Amino acid sequence: MNGGVRGASSNVRDGATRGISPVVGVVVLIALTVCLATVIAVGVGAWSLEAGGPTAAFDLSVDGEQSTVAVEHVSGDPVDVGQLSVVITVNDEELADQPPVPFVGADGFVGTPNGPFNSATDQEWRAGERASVTVAEENDPGIEGGDSVTVTLTVDGDRVAILETTAS
Repeated sequence: MNGGVRGASSNVRDGATRGISPVVGVVVLIALTVCLATVIAVGVGAWSLEAGGPTAAFDLSVDGEQSTVAVEHVSGDPVDVGQLSVVITVNDEELADQPPVPFVGADGFVGTPNGPFNSATDQEWRAGERASVTVAEENDPGIEGGDSVTVTLTVDGDRVAILETTAS
């Protein structure tokens, strides 16, 4: 008789040990779920969907005889000229004086620019509008026929276009 009681006591201990395993498993599963959710939340927070600059197409033409650089907004989003930065290079060398668009009478340029680069015009540069500047002789390097001219357009630090052509 005593042997039967001992056996029952042994079964109770085994059952208690087995009852802890599902609880530990659930706690581990919850901890893993919380960690995974945290990693995903941090990853999504770091991955920002910043809107880049406007999407637009431009056309560049350069008259080497007049030292005139003209950029036409062909299609796409309007560009806020107040946020626009223009960098002109001739044969891979940046002009000493860059056009501070919009402007009127800046160093390194002859007269006032045409179109949206002129500060007296509308701040938005829309498709179909043409802007141009004439580089002064004292600006270095000068533009001559056959020179490779590159114009980089940037809006709020986002590069919108890099245009290249050969001066006619």
